[in-house]
Amino acid sequence: MNHYGLDLFTLSYMNAALFSTNDESDEFGGNPLGKNYSWNDFAKVAKDKIIEDCHKFLKLYGHLFTKENCPNNPPIPLAGHDFWLTRCGHGSGFDDGDWEEPAATILTDAAHEFGNVDLYLGDDGKIYI
Repeated sequence: MNHYGLDLFTLSYMNAALFSTNDESDEFGGNPLGKNYSWNDFAKVAKDKIIEDCHKFLKLYGHLFTKENCPNNPPIPLAGHDFWLTRCGHGSGFDDGDWEEPAATILTDAAHEFGNVDLYLGDDGKIYI
């Protein structure tokens, strides 16, 4: 666990979510949520769901997060980041060349099975799924 009380995989997932989702504050899509918000701005229900999904993914596929499967980057934070990008169809993620085969395909397919999620700002200023 890090000093936020979240494991590195989950925190990296949340950071990827914040920086790849815009706040829709103007007609051009606004700013990335990460510019003005942090993991602390997620509503409890959203944070709980993120933690549940991340822990499930870690339990099922964490054995693939090795230096052999991801030789050029720290595998745990990259896996959290790539889990978000892949499951949400951002065109980058487990299949963009950082992960060796067959791990890249296994992780890509697994992330797709979790399905897409979208973030949005609630009227209370909290981030929801």
